[in-house]
Amino acid sequence: MAVVVTMPRLSDTMTEGVVATWLKKVGDVVKEGDILAEIETDKATMEFESFNSGTLLHIGIQEGESAPVDALLAIIGNPGEDISALLSGGGQSAAAAPKEETAPASEDVKTETKPQAAEIPAGVKIVTMPRLSDTMTDGTVATWLKKIGDAISEGDILAEIETDKATMEFESFNAGTLLYIGVQEGQSAPVDSILAIIGPAGTDVSALAANYKAGGAAETVAETKTEVKETVAETAAPQATTANGRVLASPLAKKIAQEKGVDLAQVKGTGENGRIVKKDVESFTPQATSAQPQTASAPAATVAAPQVKPFVPAGETYVEEVKNSQMRKTIARRLAESKFTAPHYYLTIEVAMDNAMASREMINGLPDTKVSFNDMVIKACAMALKKHPQVNSQWKDDVTVINHHVNIGVAVAVEDGLVVPVLRFADQMTLSQIGANVKDVAGRARNKKLQPAEMEGSTFTVSNLGMFGITEFTSIINQPNSAILSVGAIVEKPVVRNGQIVVGNTMKVTLACDHRTVDGATGAQFLQTLRQYLENPVTMLA
Repeated sequence: MAVVVTMPRLSDTMTEGVVATWLKKVGDVVKEGDILAEIETDKATMEFESFNSGTLLHIGIQEGESAPVDALLAIIGNPGEDISALLSGGGQSAAAAPKEETAPASEDVKTETKPQAAEIPAGVKIVTMPRLSDTMTDGTVATWLKKIGDAISEGDILAEIETDKATMEFESFNAGTLLYIGVQEGQSAPVDSILAIIGPAGTDVSALAANYKAGGAAETVAETKTEVKETVAETAAPQATTANGRVLASPLAKKIAQEKGVDLAQVKGTGENGRIVKKDVESFTPQATSAQPQTASAPAATVAAPQVKPFVPAGETYVEEVKNSQMRKTIARRLAESKFTAPHYYLTIEVAMDNAMASREMINGLPDTKVSFNDMVIKACAMALKKHPQVNSQWKDDVTVINHHVNIGVAVAVEDGLVVPVLRFADQMTLSQIGANVKDVAGRARNKKLQPAEMEGSTFTVSNLGMFGITEFTSIINQPNSAILSVGAIVEKPVVRNGQIVVGNTMKVTLACDHRTVDGATGAQFLQTLRQYLENPVTMLA
């Protein structure tokens, strides 16, 4: 007898759900415990498990569509069974539905099925799309570093995965041959969907891949241990390669090599598994080889293929649709949430920067020392936040959290939008330490090589557009922060000092505050303290 499956209530506040992905299609055999679909609730996207066996006869809600709780989701029964009465809302649906609905509504949706190792050939391992951040629901394969038929060793980098926060290297902890690729470059797939299959060379995995993609019994049989490795910024210099196309080097070794212009392909590693470490780069002596001209010509080859803009005849309309990246979607969602949930207000002051300019010139005159005006702003903000902790806070419905540690997020523009790497305990850093850390994280952010943990935990944010000539602007608060400082350009103009008109250098800064936690007077007092530090930089050293 056919059973009606209705939209489940997967959270206590859920009133309707969206079908994110169907893992079964009409005509597929469904077993008890199989995952039917992924349902997006008001809190998360969750796998929806079947508690009945049979054939999927009807799908009532298509992918991307929403429906209220208890609406017809699907019908499961015997092949060829007449379900016209159920589709027209007959009385049989009410009696059949409870078994399907009561268990998911009263407990967490199960995400694992019982292993059926008999369906997987010996030695075969399934690699699934990993969850690389706490907010990640699906990932995009930016680059495959292995192709079907390649031998995989434990520790090899399989692919670069683009999450909602960064692009990260995905490492294999299994050895074998790459037999199947489930997600092509540029394509996206939900977390836990099939990414690749590794096993003995020549093994036929076509049936296994088909069953997995259809949500079959082999879906969660084999789990591979995977690890996300921290990656580092890659500058315009070409990436050195080894026989397998990658260089095994520590992040610090890569950074030093970039600064010294060392070709890592010529460096012999002394670390584990031949990994290049810091001392290998520092002790490396370049040898005259023919590799240098080849290296020099590599950037030219890259520049020689610019993106061709479409030709649009005069008088004709032309539009282009660009697929939104996971990062772009997350930025849009979070900024909209901040703007429409936090009551913003703005305070602007103008700061005299003559002393700051003189101080920076003296500091940068010291050996191996380089600081920017943005570094001075970050240091001043960190010290001002210690005196005004109410600005260093976040709003919760029942309490206001006052942070007595200072973690400053630094807004960095990247190709797909904006990321905010975090300087932890910025108040305890010197100006030169802040400068070095900002340079490091900003470089890796622009190359989308930051780890998610490096963009979490900020208590205050600084956004600087002064280098683009913007004199004044307002920012949207980076929640859960209570405030963000917008920093403009330093402008030379006439100013009045001691009753005289003189040439001075000024900079406008605007503080955006969440009025739920930061009152106007509190924000004004913070800006007064900030001005004192910037106009008299020596006080930041006291």
